[in-house]
Amino acid sequence: MCCFSSQHETLYAPLFWPSKRHHLRLSHLKRRRTQLKEARQRKRMIEVKEEIKMKNLKLYMENQTIIEENEKLRKQAMLLHKENQDLMTQLQIKLSELNNNTKNNNKL
Repeated sequence: MCCFSSQHETLYAPLFWPSKRHHLRLSHLKRRRTQLKEARQRKRMIEVKEEIKMKNLKLYMENQTIIEENEKLRKQAMLLHKENQDLMTQLQIKLSELNNNTKNNNKL
């Protein structure tokens, strides 16, 4: 009966005292999980960097288009300003001529 009880203890011993192999397996699994998690994080970081690069490129292109449009509008505004100044000068000349004519007519 003594032998039976010793066999009984050895059958359940691994449940209470895990073997060194079991500890190594757990350590390996934990290490592997950590490595996989880090690999996923690195992959996600690369994806995020690529997304940011693409957004940056799109914004750069949009900015270039806006700058070109702004230059066109600035040139157009300068031309309109010059035209406005020319028209104002012509108007002042005509008004001064009219004033001179009315003064001359009043004198007569």
